[in-house]
Amino acid sequence: MARTRWQYAAIAATVSLSIAACSDNTSWFKGESEAVDSALNTLVSDLDLRQDPRAGRNLPQITDPLPQLGRDLFFTKALGGGMDSACVTCHHPSLGGADALSFSVGVGAVNPDLLGEGRVHGGGLPLVPRNAPTVFNLGLWDTGLFWDSRVESLGKTAGANGAGSGIRTPDTLLGTADPGAGPNLASAQAHFPVTSAEEMRTSAFENGSSNEDVRSHLAARVGNYGIGAGELATNTWLPAFQAAFSSTDTAENLITFDNIAEAIGEYERSMVFVNSPWQRFLDGDTDAMTQQQKEGALLFFTRPGDGGAGCAACHSGPLFSNGMHTTVAFPQIGPGKGDGPTTNDDFGRERETGNPQDRYRFRVPSLLNIEMTAPYGHAGAYATLEEVVRHYDSPQRTVDTYFANGGWCQQDQFRDLASCASLYPDAVSNTQLALDKLRQEQRDRVSLFGQIDLEDAQVDQLVAFMQALTDPCVTDRSCLDPWIANNASSGHDGIQLNAVDEAMNPL
Repeated sequence: MARTRWQYAAIAATVSLSIAACSDNTSWFKGESEAVDSALNTLVSDLDLRQDPRAGRNLPQITDPLPQLGRDLFFTKALGGGMDSACVTCHHPSLGGADALSFSVGVGAVNPDLLGEGRVHGGGLPLVPRNAPTVFNLGLWDTGLFWDSRVESLGKTAGANGAGSGIRTPDTLLGTADPGAGPNLASAQAHFPVTSAEEMRTSAFENGSSNEDVRSHLAARVGNYGIGAGELATNTWLPAFQAAFSSTDTAENLITFDNIAEAIGEYERSMVFVNSPWQRFLDGDTDAMTQQQKEGALLFFTRPGDGGAGCAACHSGPLFSNGMHTTVAFPQIGPGKGDGPTTNDDFGRERETGNPQDRYRFRVPSLLNIEMTAPYGHAGAYATLEEVVRHYDSPQRTVDTYFANGGWCQQDQFRDLASCASLYPDAVSNTQLALDKLRQEQRDRVSLFGQIDLEDAQVDQLVAFMQALTDPCVTDRSCLDPWIANNASSGHDGIQLNAVDEAMNPL
């Protein structure tokens, strides 16, 4: 019998002994705390959880030349086809490496420099069909990026971030390495937002052109040569590239999109935020987490059959993700990806593999800094971690409650839209299809989504533990400062995106 089967029994027994032996509350609480610490340390040892997420990885520092250039490129609107969006539009460090919206508003925003809550599309509705994943800790992924892993390491070598084994991208067939992917997953991912009409390209820029033509035009714009010559009124990018790449080469040879993507990728790979209370606990600081957080950790890592919540079945390893794709049946809201008979559904991983078994499966997100990346799910349907935990406790009931309370119309991004309730008429039926598939997978025992029955206090404990996965740096603007372009400057081209919030305060 595994030790985890009696973790809670051991705690209860130890606490009972403490009550019998101690007459004052202070001693009693000390005994309970020591029991939880003992049980959690035993579990950590049994599951070999004492790992540094950075161990064995070759990750850059933000002070290195390439990440410095990558940061400037990440913040420039020159990489947006209509010069009204940038990479940072959907992934600002002050917003958890994402944008705090259910659906990103890329191009066509009323105020291109307003990020987060209050950012709206000129047409009213957001056009991007999925929630923006965080770019924090991108260098820790070894499997795939995006919700459907359409950028995917073919070898999935641990610690490599996709390097050395070939990377498949949307520019190649499933299972086929893209020779232009770049050195790692981060670089490969950076090739694609610029090609999306909703995210960065616009429908007018290079309309009908190939992805490669779009990238070549943008590189020429930044390099001030060929088709892009003169498109930027101000342009000092060449010396910046020469310094970052230690080169005296010409713009035509040096400012290529591959080099742009590599620099952006190195900037993203420098964004390693793992110094959480949980990590400090693993490193020996038993006071790094609260009692409630420790109790949540016990629930998190213990299997349902042993009295736990079984979260680690999917959220495993130092990244708190197994990198796989699972059906969890979060609400299917938004414009969708063109799937299903109504074409506003989102089939998830099936869109890449073509396998119906992968329908409604999405990549398991990392839980590192998850507290900072609301709203949650591939469609950003749930506003709080409590809602997420309650979904895993009872998917059908939580979904029913979500729609009964107004669905997406209860969320900040949609609340003030006219005719909000009629925006996505197939959301309920599409969500039910996902729920039906989840039930079938559970019956067939192919789902890692365990059957649990949580009390309210246990929900609170799990939420508290997930909050213990937050690196304090990501809540501190001064700590994040090295990753944010100097907002007293307009950048190398005069169109640096210096972000503001809804109150017009700098982010």
